[in-house]
Amino acid sequence: MDLIHNAAIRITTGLFEGLYRVLLDEPSLGKTALIRLDPPHEANSRSRGGRKRLPHTKTPRKNARAPLLATVLWLDRDELLNQGDSGEAFNVEFEMPNTPARALSERSATHHRNRQIAAAPFLDVTTLRDGLLSESGIANLIKDAMKASGLGRSAVYTIFSLLCRYGFSERSLTLGFLRCGAPGKPRPCDPEGRKKAGRKTTKQRVARAYGILLPPDQPGTSAEWRALILAADRKIPTPKPPMSQRVTQIIDSAFVKRYHQAPDGTLVSADLERGSYPNRRQIRQVLEVGIPRLQRFIDATTKGHYQRALRGLRGCSRQGVAGPGHTWAIDSTVGDIYLRSSVNRAWIIGRPIVYIIVDVWSTAVVGYYVCLAGPSWDMAKLALFCAGSDPALIGDLWGYQPLFTLKPAPSLCARLLCDRGEYLSQAAKQTGIELLPSESYTPPYRPDMKGLVEVLHRIAKDKQYPFTPGAIDARRVEYELRRFNPNEAALTVREFVHLLDVHFTEYNLAASRDGDLDAHMKADGVAPCPAGLWHWGHEVGIGYRRAVSKTDLVTELLPSASARIRRNGIFFAGRHYESEFADDAQWSSDARAFGGWNIPCNYFPGSVSRLWTPKPDDTGLLELMLADHSTASHELTMDEVADAEAFYRIDAPDREHQRNLKLLSGRARRQEIIASAKRLTAEAVEHAGGPIPTMTEARELERSTSPVPPSAPIQESGHLPIDGYDETYLDTMRQILEGMDHAEGHDE
Repeated sequence: MDLIHNAAIRITTGLFEGLYRVLLDEPSLGKTALIRLDPPHEANSRSRGGRKRLPHTKTPRKNARAPLLATVLWLDRDELLNQGDSGEAFNVEFEMPNTPARALSERSATHHRNRQIAAAPFLDVTTLRDGLLSESGIANLIKDAMKASGLGRSAVYTIFSLLCRYGFSERSLTLGFLRCGAPGKPRPCDPEGRKKAGRKTTKQRVARAYGILLPPDQPGTSAEWRALILAADRKIPTPKPPMSQRVTQIIDSAFVKRYHQAPDGTLVSADLERGSYPNRRQIRQVLEVGIPRLQRFIDATTKGHYQRALRGLRGCSRQGVAGPGHTWAIDSTVGDIYLRSSVNRAWIIGRPIVYIIVDVWSTAVVGYYVCLAGPSWDMAKLALFCAGSDPALIGDLWGYQPLFTLKPAPSLCARLLCDRGEYLSQAAKQTGIELLPSESYTPPYRPDMKGLVEVLHRIAKDKQYPFTPGAIDARRVEYELRRFNPNEAALTVREFVHLLDVHFTEYNLAASRDGDLDAHMKADGVAPCPAGLWHWGHEVGIGYRRAVSKTDLVTELLPSASARIRRNGIFFAGRHYESEFADDAQWSSDARAFGGWNIPCNYFPGSVSRLWTPKPDDTGLLELMLADHSTASHELTMDEVADAEAFYRIDAPDREHQRNLKLLSGRARRQEIIASAKRLTAEAVEHAGGPIPTMTEARELERSTSPVPPSAPIQESGHLPIDGYDETYLDTMRQILEGMDHAEGHDE
C-alpha cells in the first residue's frame, strides 16, 4: 500500500474503518495525515429545534449538501503499513462525477476563478506540508486563501472539502450546479402547489399597478397535463404530422371530455372552456422537453427511411471482407437517359437498365451490363459474365478498346451480395451451386446495406448528366429543372456502354481513397484510388482469385438456345453464322443430304456478332461468328434486332395486301392480252384465203417485215428479245422469284 500525497485508501477493520485520503506522509515523524471521506453520522447530534421535519413536502427539497471534510487525523504510519501488508488496508480509486460540458456565464466564470485562487495554497504540496506541520494546522492556510480570493471562511472550507473528496487537482473545482435550478427538469404547477412562473400578462401587470392581483388566465402546466400530452402524442402514428396538426390532435384526444347528443343522435364534443386545457406553446414545450431530441428526429419520418438514410453509421462496408475480389455487391437501376436504336436512329427505345458490380474491399467497379429488360437474375448473370470474363472479349463484344485498369484482371468472387428478389430465384440457386461459393442478400427495401454500389449509380448518373443528350437530372429538387426531352436523345446502347466504360475507368483510376490507406499502404506507396487498392491487395497476398474456365462462364451465365444446321449454313434467329470448323466438317453438305438438325448454343444479348456451341466429340466451345452477308450487322444487340423484326411484322398485312393487288393486276392484264390475241387470231383464220405458208416460210416473212435496230444483235433461233415484254409481267416475275428465294432459305 502506498502512503503518498493524494492517495485514497480504505481501512476495513479497527476503530478507524472507512475511506481516507492521504494529505501528508512523514516517515521522520512516523505519522501520516489523513482526512476521512465518509464521516459517520452522529446519532446523538443536537437537534436544531423547531417543529418536526415532514417526510414529504409539496415541493421537492433540494439535494442535501455534502458534509464538510476538515478534520485532519494523524495516524501511526507503521500501523497503517502493517494493515496494508495484512490486507486490512489497501489503495482505492475515488472517481469524480462527470459534469456535462456547458458554457459558463460571466458570473460562473468569476466564481470558478475565485475557486482556483483560493485553492492555490492547498494545491502546492510544500505549502500544504508547512501548514499541516504548524501548530495551528490548516487554519493559517484558510486565512491565506481568504485574503487571496476575497471569499468567506465557509466558502474556503468548502473548497478544501472538495479537494479532499475528489482529489487535489483543479479538476475538482469544476462547477457542478448540483444544487441549482437543474435546467430541463420539470417544474409542474399543480393545484395548491407551485405557482406559474414567468413574466405576467399585460392584463395582470395593469391590474397590479392598481393594487389588484389577478390569477393567470392560462394555468401553468401541471404533472397531469404533462402526462396526458405525452400519452396522447404516443398514440399518433409516425411519421408525426406538422406541429400545428399534432397539437390539435393532442387536444382533441386528451382534453375533450364533454359531449352532447345532436338532434340526429350523434355525439358531438362540447366547446372547451378557457384554461381547462394547455395552449399550443405549453404543448410544444412539453413535447420538446419531455421527448429526447433524437426521438423527435426519428418520429418525424418513417422507420424504414430512418434506417436507410438517417441512422448513425455503425461501421464500413469493408468490415469482415478478407481482401479484393472476395466480396462483390451487385445492383441495378434504371438509367436516367433515353437511348436511340442502332437500327434506325429515328427510333427512341427508352431508358436502359444498368447493372453494376463493385468490389467491396477496394470499391473498384469490376463489371457492368446494359440491357433493355429486367431487372432479373438472367440479366444479373450477364453482368457477372462481363465481370469474370477476359476484358478483351468484353471489349470486342461491345466494340471498344478496353483499358486494363485492374491488374490482375478480376475473376468470379467468393461471396456475392445482391437483392432479395434475385437471390431467392431458382436460377440464382443453380448459378450459386455451379460458380458462386456463397451468396447473401439484403432485407427488403434496405439499399443502405449495400450503399457502396448505390452510390456508384449516383456517381454514374451525375457524370453523364452535364453533357449527355437525353440525360435526366432526376435528383434535382426543383421540378422545373428535372424536365427532359426524349427527342434530344442521341446515344445508342452501344455508345452508352462506351460512355460508361469511360466513366468507370476514370472512377477506378481517379477516385480519391486517401481515407482508406493505412500506415502500411502509405509506406508501400499505394495509389489512393480503387485500382491502386485492388493491385496492392493482390500483391501482398490478401486478394481472392480463382480460375474459372471460359466454358463454365459461357454455359452457366449466358442465355441458352438452339441454332439450326441447314444446307446453306448455320442459322440462329434468322441470322447466318459461320465457322471454319463447320466448313471442314461439312455440316451444310450433311444437312443437304440427310436433313438439318439443331445444336445447343449460348449467346451474348449485347451483341449478335457471335455464338458459342459445344464442340462435337471434343471438349471446349466452338465460336460461331456472324457472316458478312447475314441479315444483321455486328454492332447490333439482340434486343435491337428483335425490335426491328417486330416493327417489320407490324406492316406485314399491308405488304401482303399490296402484293396481292399487284398479282391480281398482272393476272388481269395477262388475261386481257391472251383474250385479245385469241380474238384477233380467230378473225384472221376466218378471213384467211389461199394457201397457208409453212412455219419456216412464215418465220422468214416475219423476220423480213419486222424492223431490227442496227445496234441490236441478231438473235439465234429459239432466243427472242425481251424489249417488248410488259413491265407488269417483269414485276410479277420478280415477286415470284423473291418468294422462291424465301422458300428456299427455309427449305431443309
